[in-house]
Amino acid sequence: MKSFGCLVKKTRQCFTALTDTRQGKNTRYAMEDFATSAFSVFFTQSASFLAYQKTMQQKRGRSNAQTLFQIEEIPCENQIRDRLDGVAPEEIFPLYDEVLAALQEQGVLESYRGLEGTIPLALDGTWYHSSEKIHCPNCSCMEHANGAKTYYHSAITPVIVAPGNPRALAVRPEFMVPQDGHDKQDCETAAGKRWIDKNSARYAPLKVTLLGDDLYAHQPMCRQALLHDFHFIFVCKPESHTTLYQWVNLLQPHSGLQRLQQRVKNPQGHWETQTYRFAHHVPLAEGEDALKVNWCEVTITQGQDQTKVIYHNAFITDFAITEKNVALVVATGRARWKIENENNNVLKNRGYHLEHNFGHGEKHLASLLAAMNILAFLYHAFLDCCDDQYRLVRAALPTRQTFFDDLRALTRYLLFVDWDALLDFMMRGLEIGPYAPKT
Repeated sequence: MKSFGCLVKKTRQCFTALTDTRQGKNTRYAMEDFATSAFSVFFTQSASFLAYQKTMQQKRGRSNAQTLFQIEEIPCENQIRDRLDGVAPEEIFPLYDEVLAALQEQGVLESYRGLEGTIPLALDGTWYHSSEKIHCPNCSCMEHANGAKTYYHSAITPVIVAPGNPRALAVRPEFMVPQDGHDKQDCETAAGKRWIDKNSARYAPLKVTLLGDDLYAHQPMCRQALLHDFHFIFVCKPESHTTLYQWVNLLQPHSGLQRLQQRVKNPQGHWETQTYRFAHHVPLAEGEDALKVNWCEVTITQGQDQTKVIYHNAFITDFAITEKNVALVVATGRARWKIENENNNVLKNRGYHLEHNFGHGEKHLASLLAAMNILAFLYHAFLDCCDDQYRLVRAALPTRQTFFDDLRALTRYLLFVDWDALLDFMMRGLEIGPYAPKT
C-alpha cells in the first residue's frame, strides 16, 4: 500500500462492516458512504467539502467526492451524524494498523529506531470536546466552585516519535469514558494502563519505549509497562517523587551518583554546556516492594559564563544508564514533547480543529469523529512518507495551512479524475518535479 487510492480502498472496506442500527428498508445510503463522507471532511480539512461536492454533482453530474473518495451519493449532515452515532471508534482502529503495517513494510519505522534499537512511543491525554450545556452518557464532568459544570471528552492519543524526526505517527487512541463497575470518573492514568493492556500484543513486538510526562512515572504504570514487555522513559519531578529524590540526594558522587559534562554546539549554532547526573536502582516509592528504577537528570546552560539555565529536566527508565548513552536516554525522553507540539497542537490549531464540535450525539459520535480526525492526520503523515508527489508538493509550499487552503479551493472549483491528477495539477502550477523549468 503506497498510494492514496489504496488508502481509500482499505478505508471503504473497513467502513462496510460498521455497525448499522437502521431497521426496515430505509437503506438508501450505504454505511461506507456515511462514514467516508465524514472522513472526507477531516482529510480535506474542509467543513464545507460535502456541500461543495453536492453543488458540483448537480452542475456536472460528478464530483470530487466520487472521484477521490468513491462516494456515490452524499448523505446530508444530519443523516451522517445520526447513522454514525451508534458506531464505536474501535470499529475503525484496524485502519490505524493497516497504515502502521504499510509504514513498516516501506521501512519507514526503522528511521524511528534509536536507544537500543527501540521505537519511542509517546503517551499523552488531551481534550477534544468541552461544553457547559451539551453532554452525553460518555462525557466526563468537571464541577467548578461556583456550581457550574463543564462536560468534556478526552483521550490518550499515542504517537510514534523520534529525536530529530519531524513526523509524529498516530497509533490506536484510547478514549476516556465512564467504565462499567467503577464509581470514579475515568482518568488519564487509568486510560493509559488500559491502552497498555489492549495494545501490548500489537506494539510490544516492535520493541517500543513508552514516553510520558510525570503523571506516568508511578509504580502501577511502570510495572504495567514492564509486565507487557515495554521499555519506558518518564519525566520525574521532585515534588511528586519525594522518596526517590531523598535517595538521590543521599548518594555519593562517583559511586552511587554519576556525573557527565560536555560542551556541544546546538542546532542553532550556539555553544551550550550539558550536565548529566544519573543513578541506578533507586526506589520509586516507599516500602520494601518498591520498584527500583534508573534515574537521570540534565541541565543545559548557555551564556558567556555558561550559567544561564535554558533547560532542566529529569527522567526515570528501565534502561541501564552509562556515560555513553545518557545523552541519548535524555534526548529520547525529551522527544515526548512532540506529542504536544507535532500531534495535539497540530490537531487542535493547524487545520484539523480537533476541539471543534463536529457532532456530539448520544452514544459514540464525538469519539468516532475524533478517531477519524486523528486517522486523517495519520494518512497525511503516511503520504508524506510514501508518496513522492505529495511530499514534493508539501515541500514546495510555505506552510501546512497553504497546502490545505489550495486543496480546498481546487476541489471546490475543479473536478479531478483521481488523487494523482490533483497532485499533478499542483505540481504543474508550482513548477516542481518533472515540471520544473529547464535550466
